[in-house]
Amino acid sequence: MKGVNLAYYKEKDWNRLLEAIDDRDSMHDTWKEWHKAYQKTKNGLIAKGFIVKDFVVDIDGLINYCKIRGIKNDGKARSKFVTNR
Repeated sequence: MKGVNLAYYKEKDWNRLLEAIDDRDSMHDTWKEWHKAYQKTKNGLIAKGFIVKDFVVDIDGLINYCKIRGIKNDGKARSKFVTNR
């Protein structure tokens, strides 16, 4: 069984996340829309035999991660942030 970290954003952090990211146009408009897609992805991974760990994203940590590396806060960067934890 392979484990995988899946980025999880708290509802209270949603607006802050949207303000911080560089690819706002590709992100869901509401936390509820995002959460529905998250559940679908999580269930799909579990069905394929993965052990899924909810990785609660610290928005400040994410912002600093991107700033230190001089990279855009986009889907690729968020994925690396979660994978490297």
